[in-house]
Order: sequence, then structure tokens, then C-alpha cells
Amino acid sequence: MKVSEIKEKNEKELKKLLSEKRKKFQEVKFNLSSGRVKNTKEARNLRKDIARILTILKEGSHEK
Repeated sequence: MKVSEIKEKNEKELKKLLSEKRKKFQEVKFNLSSGRVKNTKEARNLRKDIARILTILKEGSHEK
């Protein structure tokens, strides 16, 4: 997910997206440990998306 896509969303949508990404990350991490996932980069990408969302949320709180 690109930063420009994240910045277009409001705070409520970002929080919802953040919780969805965290749930997905837990599932992928669990499946990686049990050897069921073939795409190992998915966990890395999810972690980066979570960090991007948190950064945008924190930037927004400082601007107001």
C-alpha cells in the first residue's frame, strides 16, 4: 500500500485498516511458523504497511 493511498483516508478508516492489517499479520506469522505459507515476503510487507499507517496517524495528531 502506498503512502498516498493511506493519506487519503480519514482517521476512522485508518484505525480500521490498522486492525485488519494486524489481524492479517498474526495469521501470516502463525502460518509461517507452521510452514504453510509460500510467500514469505507477505509478513514483511504487512509489517511495513502497519508502520506506515501508524506514522500517518501520529503525523495527523500533531498537526491538529
